Amino acid sequence: MKKSSIITCFFVLISSLVLAQQTEIYNTTNGLYQRAVDLYNNKEFAAAQSFFRKVQATTVDQNVKANTSYYIAQSAVQMQQRGADVLMTNFVTDYPTHPKRNSAFFGVGSYYFSVGKYAQARKWYQDVDEQRLSAPALETFYFNKGYSLYHSKRYDDAKKSLERVVGSEKYGEQAKYYLGYIAYKANDYDQADTYFNEVSDSENYNKSLSYYKADRNFKKGEFQKAIDNAEPRLVNANTKDKSQLNKIIGESYFNLEDYEKAVPYLEAYKGNKGKWSNTDYYLLGYSYYKQGEYSKAVSQFNKIIAGKNAVAQNAYYHLADAYLKSEQKQQALNAFKNASEMNFEAIIKEDATYNYAKLSYEIGNSFESVPAVLKTFLLKYPDSSHKQEIATLLVDSYLSTKNYKEALVVLDSGKGTENKKVFQKVLFYRGLELFKEKDFKEAILLFDRAISTDALPDFTQRAQFWKGESYYALEDFVIAISNYKAVKESGDNTWEELKLTTYQLGYSNFKIKAYDKAIDYFKKFIASNPEQFYLQDATLRLADSYFVTANYWPAMETYNKSIAQKHKRADYAHFQKAISYGFVNKHDRKIQDLEAFLINFPDSGYRDDAYYALANAYVAKNNINKGLENYKQLRSELPKSAFVSKALLKEGLIFYNDNKSQKALDKFKLLVAEHSNTTEALQAVKTARLVYIDLGKTDEYAEWVKSLDFVDISNEELDNTTYEAAEKPYQENNISKAIVGFEKYLKQFPKGLHKLNSHFYLGQLYTKKGDKQQALPHYLAVAEMDKNEYTETALYKISQTYLENKSYDKAISFLKRLEESADFTQNSIFAQSNLMKSYYEQKQFEETLVYSEKVLVNSTIETSIKADAQIYKARAALALQKTGIAKKAYAEVAKIATGKLGAEAIYNLANFSNQNGDYEISNNYVQRLAKDYSAYKEFGAKGLVLMAKNFYGLGDAYQATYLLESIVKEFTSYPEVISEAKELLQKIKAEEAKTNSSIKE
Repeated sequence: MKKSSIITCFFVLISSLVLAQQTEIYNTTNGLYQRAVDLYNNKEFAAAQSFFRKVQATTVDQNVKANTSYYIAQSAVQMQQRGADVLMTNFVTDYPTHPKRNSAFFGVGSYYFSVGKYAQARKWYQDVDEQRLSAPALETFYFNKGYSLYHSKRYDDAKKSLERVVGSEKYGEQAKYYLGYIAYKANDYDQADTYFNEVSDSENYNKSLSYYKADRNFKKGEFQKAIDNAEPRLVNANTKDKSQLNKIIGESYFNLEDYEKAVPYLEAYKGNKGKWSNTDYYLLGYSYYKQGEYSKAVSQFNKIIAGKNAVAQNAYYHLADAYLKSEQKQQALNAFKNASEMNFEAIIKEDATYNYAKLSYEIGNSFESVPAVLKTFLLKYPDSSHKQEIATLLVDSYLSTKNYKEALVVLDSGKGTENKKVFQKVLFYRGLELFKEKDFKEAILLFDRAISTDALPDFTQRAQFWKGESYYALEDFVIAISNYKAVKESGDNTWEELKLTTYQLGYSNFKIKAYDKAIDYFKKFIASNPEQFYLQDATLRLADSYFVTANYWPAMETYNKSIAQKHKRADYAHFQKAISYGFVNKHDRKIQDLEAFLINFPDSGYRDDAYYALANAYVAKNNINKGLENYKQLRSELPKSAFVSKALLKEGLIFYNDNKSQKALDKFKLLVAEHSNTTEALQAVKTARLVYIDLGKTDEYAEWVKSLDFVDISNEELDNTTYEAAEKPYQENNISKAIVGFEKYLKQFPKGLHKLNSHFYLGQLYTKKGDKQQALPHYLAVAEMDKNEYTETALYKISQTYLENKSYDKAISFLKRLEESADFTQNSIFAQSNLMKSYYEQKQFEETLVYSEKVLVNSTIETSIKADAQIYKARAALALQKTGIAKKAYAEVAKIATGKLGAEAIYNLANFSNQNGDYEISNNYVQRLAKDYSAYKEFGAKGLVLMAKNFYGLGDAYQATYLLESIVKEFTSYPEVISEAKELLQKIKAEEAKTNSSIKE
């Protein structure tokens, strides 16, 4: 055989073998595929899916591959296998033109429907071509799609699909039920009845239809039918339906105004998912209200939070009335305010506004001034039947609220000024507030306006008196006198403060050294039998007036009266009486009384005066040794006294006159060395010159004088002349010329003989001009010198200036010196009270407490100073977390303080009570804050935050949230308060939202 023939035969053989293999494979695959299809058609989906997977793994036929992908996915759908949707998604993605694509969409939709994923089912059904489905599949498609849309609350679309199967034997009953429900939700009760009646005999729907029938009758307003439908169903109803049936029955009885029957059903309602709505709380609350059970009504109404509709307005109005009937006036005010701010029901709004205005007048208002509330009502409702009542309250409100500052703003705007009597009272009381706040210049302006208004004679007198007091405080005693005289000239008056007019005339004349007039006024005042404190003080000042006018016997007699009255300054009276004996040549009696004084008053501030006067008295009687002994005792016991330099000079002069030259020089040199800034040092230098001349040691004197930097003997005459040129205009009260003269003197003689007086006088002159900064360096210069007659005044003025500049660190050192060296009690009190304040400002709270106690120990201090001391004691104690001390101090302040201090005290007492869980007591304090201190808005706002906390602690969520919302809206000037209110409001709403479905966090 030829080679080519052999090759040809080989290829034929190979081709036959390949063809035979392919045929075998095809036949095998085709058999498996057919087997799989048979299994699928017999609903043996698991086995079918397995065979299809084998076919898919072996076939090369793309049509077969596509079909197997479909059947594998469809089997998964039928068996509800996990991932069935993914298999079908892959099929429609991989084979977009496959004829089974429509079946795939339908299949996946049906799969999702079967597992309850209706949204996904709806998504797949929307791609199904309805015309390519078989009749049975089409029924299933319409029902499944309709139900999926129903489930998603797309009722209009659902209705279209479900209506296609109402005649279906398989799906008709279900379709009618859901169509009935859709009609019911659309308030188409006739259509709903038609569908529900067609399935009413079905055991599947009969029970659930009972609720819908009852609810349908309720919504149609056929409340008795609703009750008749619902009540028989309660016993066998499931928990959810039972709750809803109770709601229907309860609300039906409510609408039939049978509130007693409504209550148990409304109470039995469990809410929607465990939550009630504002309407639910309103229905039960109103039912209680109509039966007179006001506390129960409140407990429901006050759960209605953040309501913004007619139901809420109605609820808040009735809540307010329930509060009022339960004597809870503050809560009623807040609820009436809330109802008055809503515009749903005009009648409710007007009546709520009326009650809000009336309650504001009665108990006070922290939100706005009471006069403003009353005026708002009159402006909104000029034709109200309550017009005259509110107008009468308005007139009185300006005074009853004590909110003089805001009342004056209203009056100054031209509203209400026609009532001159009220206007004058407001002007007067606002002036008095400013006086107590030490704003004397502004107070004078208001007192002037009150005087010029002159509607009430007694208030005109009072304004005149306090105008005088203001000028007295400004140390303008001449104008003060003219005002006090005007009070006297206008006749007698019963007001307590006016009884002090004569006393103040005495004091003012005493201040300007018109002692004869002072004597006359003090005598008249004492004769009027004043209270003990003023009697004692006037008696002592009368004695001083006699003393300075050299009427020593009357002075001594009056000092004795002061001593008998047990005046707090009895030591001063004893000392002055002793000194007076010297002026009437009763030197033995003077010595006797001074000796007794030093024994009886070991802590007196006049001991240095007494030692010095006693030493002088002994020297005058030529008992030199006793004199020297007392000078020495003075220097030893009181080395910082201003009398030390005088004592040394006296000792030196005694030795000089006794020809003990060296001892004299020793004293003079000691005086010059230790007290160079005193006039005694200059006198010592002059006298020492005479001693050196007597000793014939003028060279030594010259050498010694050269070492002194405060005196230049050669310029002494010019020094005196220059000083006298400045002093003359000072004595003539020519302020400008005197300032120029003293400045010139100090510039020419910075260490001159008269530098003490020059610096002091310049300080006084600049102060009188109102230029305290210019005065300050001159007072400082006086204070830097040895203690002298001006030291106390200089220390006072320096301290005062630093305090006004809020330079507390600088003020403290001078206040300490003033406290230690003050001869006048009032200066000592000034030093201690301002040390207390300065230490507080420096955050040295322990020192603040120490000085507050020092001030309070003095039983005769003014009420305002006592209040200050208690306030700073309280503040410092709070800073040190000594709450017990702070609470007691604030309680004392609340008894005596007015104005801002009173507001601070009441607020803190409210805060302490809140922290202790005494919520009602805390609220009482906040109400007092609103009633008596409404002018102090920040404390009012902070007090309302406390009130909100208190109400929430008492279980009144409505009051708490309403107050906090109002604070946020109305107190924008106080960001810290608003921030706290917002934070608290958020917390409360989050908590209440757990049980109230109407609250949106």
